[in-house]
Amino acid sequence: MIQIRMQQGLSQDARIIRQEVFVEEQGFHHEFDETDQAAWHLVLYENGHAAGCCRLFTSDNPDVYILGRLAVRKSCRGRQYGERLVQGAEGWLRGRHVKRLALSAQVRVRPFYEKLGYTASGDEYLDEYCPHIHMEKELTE
Repeated sequence: MIQIRMQQGLSQDARIIRQEVFVEEQGFHHEFDETDQAAWHLVLYENGHAAGCCRLFTSDNPDVYILGRLAVRKSCRGRQYGERLVQGAEGWLRGRHVKRLALSAQVRVRPFYEKLGYTASGDEYLDEYCPHIHMEKELTE
């Protein structure tokens, strides 16, 4: 059974997933930040086991939210859990009448977000030596 739970502030399950994926697997050093406590965190559970997560937070514009830190455990990949998390986040935001969702995507996963309707803009930039690109999607109700 698949379930997505949402809470404000970083849950222990989301912390563990991000530690595994971004710190141990991908080598990022600055994974956790002050945004974690204010952000909404979604955690996807497969039969009660935490499999993936992401976070949402407001931008300077109240009509735009930021999606970030999307991660799926290595053992759980290939099951469309990342897609389910993004769709869950979009659905929650539509219910709050948010008009646009923006994100900073690792360039290597740009096709994943494009498949979900996101459009890249601007130049590529480095975040901890990893190429990223800004992407956005208009949310319609």
